[in-house]
Amino acid sequence: MADSTEAVQLESAAELLGHALEALGDEETAPSELRILAMDMTGALRDVLRVAISRGHRLPLADPPA
Repeated sequence: MADSTEAVQLESAAELLGHALEALGDEETAPSELRILAMDMTGALRDVLRVAISRGHRLPLADPPA
């Protein structure tokens, strides 16, 4: 179940990134839309960070290089 949730969060972040690139490239994007976009991106970044930390805890510890 955790893997499924992580996949949804990562896909959502990828879609949001595409939307952000479009909005930032459009000079007519309203400031209010940019504010909402920044709030959404903050949430997505939080989720992606949580996924990265969670996956990091599941990785086996590597032996240090000799």
